[in-house]
Amino acid sequence: MSYRKRTAVLASAAALAGSAVWMAAPVARAEVVDVNYQCKTPIGDKSAVSPIDIKGVERGDGYRITMSWQKGVSSSPVELGKGAMTPSATIALGGADSGTLAVTGPANDAAIPANTPIKISDLSGTYTPKKSGEVTFTAGVLTIKALGTTTTCTPTNDPGPSLTLDVTAASGGGTTTGSAQGGGSGPDSGAGLPQTGPEDSAVALGTLGGTVLLAGAAGALWLTRRHREAGAGR
Repeated sequence: MSYRKRTAVLASAAALAGSAVWMAAPVARAEVVDVNYQCKTPIGDKSAVSPIDIKGVERGDGYRITMSWQKGVSSSPVELGKGAMTPSATIALGGADSGTLAVTGPANDAAIPANTPIKISDLSGTYTPKKSGEVTFTAGVLTIKALGTTTTCTPTNDPGPSLTLDVTAASGGGTTTGSAQGGGSGPDSGAGLPQTGPEDSAVALGTLGGTVLLAGAAGALWLTRRHREAGAGR
């Protein structure tokens, strides 16, 4: 086989290897979903629609799941001072897994004026897969505790999943209900770890595929150089 043919074969193999890596990549899909909350408050029923974003960061045998509200929900007839309101929520699991994941977060870091939509801080929890396959994460019930009262907000529009992950169960299995691990911001939120969202997955896979292609190109250059050196020695 001539060195030109060997070069073409190496390049084709590198391209196929890059394609195989891409097709074998774990599935991770995320989208912002509008959730119509109906809230039972101490002063009556209220409703609000908020876009919900759920993200996952792989951590050990599990994932750090963070739920974010893009708009405020419910309101209070009186001002809520700093630290007076504490939120928590559940995320419904579907697909290969079932049950709920509990997520919590810090109290409000600033006063919330009266009759103003309450901005919910990011809520986080740790999810450990008990089964392998695609698992969906959908906004569940939001609970707001403030000034000795409890407000419960339930989705009524059957929202779709905000996040889908292709997960692998750890040895010995996991738990259906995740444990809450504090807020989604700060040093414990998984900063610096690979995100499971599609954009970050694409970057990581593109880097790996580029490495494979570079390795193939290096092999082709080595064969070309060997051929030239052999021709010069004749």
